[in-house]
Amino acid sequence: MPEPQNPANNEPRDDEAPGENPEVSGLFVQKPESVTATKGKDITFVAKVDSSSLTRKPAMKWLKGKWLDLVSKAGKHLQFKESYDRNTKIYTYEMSIIKVVDGDAGGYRCEVTSKDKCDSCTFEVSVQAAQVDQQDNILEAFKRSGDAGEDAGELDFSALLKKRKGKKPEEPKEEVDVWEILKAAKPCDYEKIAFQYGITDLRGMLKMLKKMKGETKKSDVFLSKLDPAYSVDHGKRIQLTVEVADPNATIQWLKNGQEIKPSAKYVFENVGNKRTLTINKCNLSDDAAYECVVGEEKSFTEVFVKEPPVTITKLLDDVHTVEGEKVVFEVEVSEEGANVKWMKDGDELNRETAGSKYRFKKDGKKHILIINEATREDIGTYYVFTSGGESKAELEVEEKELEVLQSIADLTLKAAEQAVFKCEVSDEKVTGKWFKDGVEVEASDRIKISHIGRTHKLTIDDVKPSDAGDYTFVPDGYALSLSAKLNFLEIKIDYIPRQDPPKIHLDASGSGNKNVITVVAGNKLRFDVEVTGEPAPTVCWSKGEQVVCEAEGRVRVETRKTLSSFVIDGAERADEGLYTISVNNPAGEDKAEIFVRIVDVPNPPENVKCTSVGEDSATVTWDPPSFDGGVPIKGYLMERKKTGSARWTKLNFDVYEATTYEAKRMIEGVLYEMRVFAVNGIGISQPSVSSKPFMPIAPTGEPTHLLVDDVTDTTCALKWRPPEKIGAGGIDGYIIEYCKEGSDQWVQANEEPVAKNQYRVKGLPVGEKMLFRVVAVNVAGRSPPAILSQAVTIREIMENPKIRVPRRLRTKLITLVGEKVNLVIPFQGKPRPVVTWFKDDVLLEDRSVGIRTSEVDTILFIRSAERTHSGKYTLSVQIENVSDSADIHIQVVEKPGPPINVVVTDVWGFNAALEWKPPKDDGNCEIIGYTIQKSDKKTEEWFTIYEHNRRPSCTVSDLVMGNEYSFRVFSENICGLSEVPGISKNTAVITKTDLLFKSPPFQEKDMSSSPKFTAPLLDRSVIAGYTVAISCAVRGNPKPKIIWMKNNMTIEGDPKFLMQNNQGVLTLNIRKPSLFDGGRYSCKAVNEFGEDSVECKLEVRVPQEKGDQRSEKLPTVALKCKSPQHITSCHNK
Repeated sequence: MPEPQNPANNEPRDDEAPGENPEVSGLFVQKPESVTATKGKDITFVAKVDSSSLTRKPAMKWLKGKWLDLVSKAGKHLQFKESYDRNTKIYTYEMSIIKVVDGDAGGYRCEVTSKDKCDSCTFEVSVQAAQVDQQDNILEAFKRSGDAGEDAGELDFSALLKKRKGKKPEEPKEEVDVWEILKAAKPCDYEKIAFQYGITDLRGMLKMLKKMKGETKKSDVFLSKLDPAYSVDHGKRIQLTVEVADPNATIQWLKNGQEIKPSAKYVFENVGNKRTLTINKCNLSDDAAYECVVGEEKSFTEVFVKEPPVTITKLLDDVHTVEGEKVVFEVEVSEEGANVKWMKDGDELNRETAGSKYRFKKDGKKHILIINEATREDIGTYYVFTSGGESKAELEVEEKELEVLQSIADLTLKAAEQAVFKCEVSDEKVTGKWFKDGVEVEASDRIKISHIGRTHKLTIDDVKPSDAGDYTFVPDGYALSLSAKLNFLEIKIDYIPRQDPPKIHLDASGSGNKNVITVVAGNKLRFDVEVTGEPAPTVCWSKGEQVVCEAEGRVRVETRKTLSSFVIDGAERADEGLYTISVNNPAGEDKAEIFVRIVDVPNPPENVKCTSVGEDSATVTWDPPSFDGGVPIKGYLMERKKTGSARWTKLNFDVYEATTYEAKRMIEGVLYEMRVFAVNGIGISQPSVSSKPFMPIAPTGEPTHLLVDDVTDTTCALKWRPPEKIGAGGIDGYIIEYCKEGSDQWVQANEEPVAKNQYRVKGLPVGEKMLFRVVAVNVAGRSPPAILSQAVTIREIMENPKIRVPRRLRTKLITLVGEKVNLVIPFQGKPRPVVTWFKDDVLLEDRSVGIRTSEVDTILFIRSAERTHSGKYTLSVQIENVSDSADIHIQVVEKPGPPINVVVTDVWGFNAALEWKPPKDDGNCEIIGYTIQKSDKKTEEWFTIYEHNRRPSCTVSDLVMGNEYSFRVFSENICGLSEVPGISKNTAVITKTDLLFKSPPFQEKDMSSSPKFTAPLLDRSVIAGYTVAISCAVRGNPKPKIIWMKNNMTIEGDPKFLMQNNQGVLTLNIRKPSLFDGGRYSCKAVNEFGEDSVECKLEVRVPQEKGDQRSEKLPTVALKCKSPQHITSCHNK
């Protein structure tokens, strides 16, 4: 038996809105192929997508069946991988099924979408399973796909199917109607029947069974059963309701065959005959089969829980660091405990492949990727993917520079003393070598070389004269060297007198020069001074007038036999100054001065501010620090961050010497802050105060379509359009500048930027040729200028006067009495023309009619119109001997008076004849009809008999015998009915009579006639781009067939032409005609008695005036007339 068709195959997908399906296009370079897999083995499907023609990254979906999204089932059983080849621009997507089971068999589909393009392909998976004995319980073989336990995935009966070996052809069996079996079976047996007849799509089977009328057998227990299936979003609530016949019946709810107990999650409700199971906060464990049991009867259904996509709420930030530093990427997602996938340049990062290089952390909704020690190999793009979004960030790693924290110092030693050269660098892993006079120093018993942490030390015991020389330390791998000198001090023993004047021995003493000792703030200073004399002299240290005592303290003096040591623990800036050492004994005295200079890291730079910005850059300036630390400033280091973020990004690793810096690679429209560090020979200062937030904004593009609108003897009016490129900064205004032709001295015409796109430059010299340019201004500065291509001569231009009458005033203007009349009529001409108004060819001097005139138009207004204001108004504009005029017809109307002399002229049978005369006052317009009413003497209620009666007489029929009637008549014009009716002078009495009227026999008149046009087509001249309609009228019986032709060619199927026929009035609408639509148009009417035709000429003109461009869409106007007089009036309009 053939399998049932899935009724949902032709329905749109759930993730596509009706009417919004993207364009189907071939995006796949390689599609997955159908395979037959062996149970327990791994299989992989590969799909490749070409993204060279796409504007954004494509989105791939792997689906099973119709709707099951496999990405939500990713885990140990289903694994997904994605990679990208930058050279070929091809995305590779892989789906791996680990250890295939029987439940994996079925139809699969992969879909790729990108904005307005999509593509999809299908493939099948068949599973070869070992031959096993038939299971007694069919439900034991029923499984659900996925790896979330027995309650996850979709229902799948494929595990119940077996692959049979080829058998000999059997005799054809009698065809069985499965649907009849299903309709007669219980819902609990649907699974067994589906297995027996090879139906794997249980969902489709249930839907088809539900649609078939009468397939459900009525139950004695259930009035209404559960639907075959329910669908609910993750975290939402769902209610399962049945209606039982017995309101006292006891029911039992089962989930996957297990009884459900009432709880906060499962709530049972009994209302009348209805029994409801409410499941709160649905999750994947609620995706299961449910049953409602009443006695022996059961109602079966399934609940499918849809997992919502996990979105990214906080994106990754780019990281810029140096080698050896710790790097942290942090992203925040919408759901706690969600799974994310980390990738680097298309390669997945996980705990199995990352090793000790990467660490992964989860903190609620936050997911963190940590790189312990960054290297140059870690440079690249890092991605994080969730089921509903992705984010990426760039990692840049710079080489780390080696800093010297403490350099080696010169030594002066005597024989047998110990020499210690010591230095300290920033990296404790750096090794190095020691050299003496360019020769590498080898370690020995007397010479020791040590490396502890960041400190490198060379120790020489029992110094000898041969040890004197230049010693250098060279770090391995760096172009850096530290040098110092070892001076050997020889001691000569002479016989001296018993008394010897005191002597101060300084290492660097010189005549006329001060001895300067430099020490870094915070370090310890110990300065040993040898003092000789016999007897032993007394030593005194002083700073100015303050004596430094030999006592314990931060600044102190330590004295030994022939050595006086000046000690400062933790040197401070206040310790800087000139110190004096004096020695004396009976034989004399000696004095020396030593200047102690304290050096430190500088103060932070000051007044950091942004002076200008560009599209992706900004210029920042600052002032040097108030204190340079006693050492010249080498340069500065800059950092920036986004406002609101706590992550600072270094902008330079090499010292920048200037105090102005241009920061680049910024995002337009984002607020940034900057801070600066000062660097001297000692170290780096504290960071400066952050600058005020600034936003990179590019200047706008140049204004477009700059042209001259008007020129007078001393002024020039300019017009332009906004720039095509404006950017995030917008436009603050425009600056207009001018200069004489041949000069480059531009003069600014406006002090403040103007907001409008027009400006009149005043005070120009008469007769000069001037050049003009316009510049757009915003916070980023001035845009490139828009310059007129030719110079403009400043001289009044003579222009003939011309009146531009609005369309609505080209025909008669009809208005009501008491209404306002306000006519605005533009005109042109230079110099300013003289405007004169006339009424009925007489100069208009009526004070009730107001007139206001400007340079470009004139206004005629009447506050309250009267009938005396009707007439022909003539507008005349004149410049010297040249003039132009236009006529405007105004008709002021009101309601008419009542008809007069209403008389009942005759009464016969049940009829009465009325006659009257038109009203004396027609309201200043034509009477278009009358309304007649009747009233009998019994009820005295008025009833309308006729409306819009054209003639001043009528016959009233169907009067009631024995009644006496009065009549009244209202006159009507375009303003409405008259306020007072004309009442008949006499009445009509319908008397009783026995006379019978015998009407003559009716003879039907033959109305057949050949077509004949009662109104012809008229020649037309129209402007291109404005919709036009041509009309005519025809009569004929039977109704003739109408044929429209252009240049003797039939017009058919062209959407530009719309043909209408309304009660014999024929209209041809031509939508926005062009020059090619001009020609001769004809209309032919044909029936079985003959034919007739009319034709006209249509001329399409192009407007000659510049700048009269209309962007508004004009409505289609169709003119319909029923008589030649009306058609002529319509065409005049």
